[in-house]
This record gives sequence, structure tokens and C-alpha cells, in this order.
Amino acid sequence: MAIARTHEIHRRRFGRNLGVALLLAGFIALMFGLTVVKIAEGGFEPPHRETGT
Repeated sequence: MAIARTHEIHRRRFGRNLGVALLLAGFIALMFGLTVVKIAEGGFEPPHRETGT
């Protein structure tokens, strides 16, 4: 038997924290995927400077 029982509020808080963590992980995965696609397509090129000499 555990020394202290898990209160019901802790279970609800864990559920919310898990939901927020999954949303955050999904957002990070989406941003990473978009970045990889943009770099692979060659859309990530620094602007060319024109020499005015």
C-alpha cells in the first residue's frame, strides 16, 4: 500500500498536462517538418547582394 493515495485532482491535472505536452510535441513536429521541406526545395537561400561598383 502506498504511503499517500493519489488524489483525484492530481489525475485530472496529469491528463491536462499530457494533452498540452502532446499538442506542443505536435506543433514542434509540424515546424520541423515545414523547415525540412523548405530547405529541401531550395527555398532557403540568402538574398543576393548586387554590387554597385
